[in-house]
Amino acid sequence: MTELRVDVWLWAARFFKTRSLAKQAVDGGKIDVNDAGCKPAKLLHVGDHLKISRGEERLEVEVLALSDKRGPASAAQALYRETEPSRVAREVARERRQLLGASGPVKRPDKHARRQLRQMKDSR
Repeated sequence: MTELRVDVWLWAARFFKTRSLAKQAVDGGKIDVNDAGCKPAKLLHVGDHLKISRGEERLEVEVLALSDKRGPASAAQALYRETEPSRVAREVARERRQLLGASGPVKRPDKHARRQLRQMKDSR
């Protein structure tokens, strides 16, 4: 196999859960192939560079192999290599989100915290 559709490869490489989600991402301009926009049917070759945007996550990967079958995660990771600047930027963004406290849902106060809140309100 020397070429493969972009949406099929994104699905097989486990960037998206379904092929239709991969197609929607390509149509929505979230995927660039070799620094240019593309359509879902664009043919991908080994050595192409992709820029992938998923939510707040930005990835830059190089295509190492082509596959039209979705396999285990270990096989999917062998299809691409993330560039070093992309990996560093992603880790910095993850740390920034953790520092800002946006890493998880807001929890309800427990019994002790509710008691402290009630005491603060009553002291006013």
